[in-house]
This record gives sequence, structure tokens and C-alpha cells, in this order.
Amino acid sequence: MEQEEEKIIASVDGSVGSLAVCEAAAWVASRLKRRLLLLHTLERRQQHGADDWSGTIGLGAQSELLERMAQLDQERGRLAMQYGKTLLTEAESRAMAHGATNVETLLRHGDFVEALVELEAQARLMVVGKVGTDHAGEFTALGSHIESLIRQVHTSILITGAQFTAPQSFMLAYDGRDTAERSLDRIIKGGLLAGLPCHLVMVGHHDTGHIDKFETATMRLKDEGYEVTSRLIDGGVTDSLLNYQRENDIGLLIMGAFAHSKVRHLFLGSNTIRMIQSSLSPLIVLR
Repeated sequence: MEQEEEKIIASVDGSVGSLAVCEAAAWVASRLKRRLLLLHTLERRQQHGADDWSGTIGLGAQSELLERMAQLDQERGRLAMQYGKTLLTEAESRAMAHGATNVETLLRHGDFVEALVELEAQARLMVVGKVGTDHAGEFTALGSHIESLIRQVHTSILITGAQFTAPQSFMLAYDGRDTAERSLDRIIKGGLLAGLPCHLVMVGHHDTGHIDKFETATMRLKDEGYEVTSRLIDGGVTDSLLNYQRENDIGLLIMGAFAHSKVRHLFLGSNTIRMIQSSLSPLIVLR
């Protein structure tokens, strides 16, 4: 049986960031010439009331009220389904308007992280937004869901903000470990970033051994045709990378999330939230 081609899977929820997700996913799908799957999940709160009153209302005359509430839940579920279908239709149109040519949509029940985990076998790359409909203007609450997704899947994830502009350059955080070399391999073999100028940046590690590896990594990228700017910088990892990104107007930040890598610590706990929240550009977490 022929294996199904891996897709770009994007999760949309109707928030202001969903437009950026559609545009980012279309950019990825067109560059990689992959089919795009737009996913919308209907979580329980969208289909049912937030509270269960069945154990507190009592008996007798209260049963009529419970029945009416059940009818409202049914209507809410029907409207959520209709909304989801409409949202996906509009998302498909948006994606196609931004370069995607092969698009499908999927409406699922349940949590969006669980849905993406279940679909991972089909994914070449996933695209999600920073902030969902529940947390407009508030990143912290949704950030835990993004971190949960990063922990649970082994597919690279592109995280967008409220707007997306096709990047004209990218930055790779490098620390000289084996996992950093795997990040280089993913970039070179992946094809998504071909033709874009690369900023290869290492924070600290100014000893001879690390510098030799850094120079070798620079030459690897150059040998593959990348225009490379390599920089050794000092300071805290998070602040140093974000400052360099801002100062050089870098359109896409690439981070590794592999075991035992110093950079990986950015994706454990509060630093995850800060890195994704503070970045002025989209960010790809390589797995």
C-alpha cells in the first residue's frame, strides 16, 4: 500500500490570529508543494454549557428547567457545528488566496492538542497561532497548550502571531551540540528555507571547540547555497536571541527542542511563553 504524502496541518479557531495561521500555512504548503489540511476543533465548551446543574437543581418542578437547558445545549452544539463549517470554508479561501493550491478541511470534536497528536502521522509540519479565541490579547493561558503540543508531538511546529509576512530571512540558534547538527540537517534537507538568507547565532560558548564547530556549521550552510551571516554573542540565551532578531529585522526564528540541548531549556516552563510571546516574527520549533 502506497504511503500517503505528508501534509501541512494548520489549526484555526476563528481568533484574530487565524488569518495569520492560514497565510503562514499557505506559504509553507506552496514552498514545500504539499497538501494543506485546515483543522478546526469543536471543544466541549462550544457545544455545551460551561456548568452542569443536574446535581444541584433538585427534583420535581425543576425537571422542566433541566429539559429546557438540554435543548439549549443541543442548539448550541448545532450552531457550533455550523460556525465551524463556515470558518473552515473561509479559511480555505484565505489559504488559496495566499498561494495554497491543494487544500482540505477537517472538523473534529475535542481538544485541538489531542486532535493534532492524533493527526501527527499525516503531518510534515504543523502551524498554530499564539493566541486563541479564549485568550485574545492574553498569551499566557494558551501558551501552556502550545508547550503541551511541543512536548507531545515529534513534528516541527510553526507558531505565528496576529499577523504573518512571508519571511525574507531566518535565524538559527546554534549551540554546538549533536542536536544542533540535527537542526542543520533539517534545514538543509527540508527545503522550506532554501534561498533565504541565514543568520547563524551562538550565545556564549567562545571556547575553541565550540567555535570550530560553529565555523564548520557556517561552511555547511554556505556549501548548500545559503547566504550566511554568523555571529557569536554574549548574554542570556533568550534576551540575546530576541535582541539580535529585532536588531537585524529577521523574519523567522528557528529553534531546536531536543533533549539535553541548552536551547531546549527555552521550551521548558516560563521561558517557552516568553520566547514565543516576545518574538516579533514567526517561530519554528524543530523536532
